Amino acid sequence: QVQLVESGGGLVQAGGSLRLSCAASGRTFMRYTMAWFRQAPGKEREFVAAIGASADSTGYTDSVKGRFTISRDNAKNTNRLEMNSLKPEDTAVYYCAATSAFSYAGTSARNYRNYDYWGQGTQVTVSS
Repeated sequence: QVQLVESGGGLVQAGGSLRLSCAASGRTFMRYTMAWFRQAPGKEREFVAAIGASADSTGYTDSVKGRFTISRDNAKNTNRLEMNSLKPEDTAVYYCAATSAFSYAGTSARNYRNYDYWGQGTQVTVSS
């Protein structure tokens, strides 16, 4: 079992930055591919970014490439999402997710159905 707890959300003006963190319980954190998804009101859950178990692979949705960076620290059981140049359309609840089904952040990592564990979510609001 893995428990995930997100932190770092908040309200920021367009063009600003936020850092989201996800703390994971369990001794096998290094075996899990980690990802961030987001969901805005009335919309489906959307893939944002993923990082492979060994941090040797990352993937991003096109709309955040060049602005967001995902990283992980397996020694501390944490992963982070650095968000820069934020836009109002980035406003959503952001969820941390984990899966042991694959170790590489490839195409499968973009499907929320492939993740076994989820955090409670953290709100990110970007004002214009």
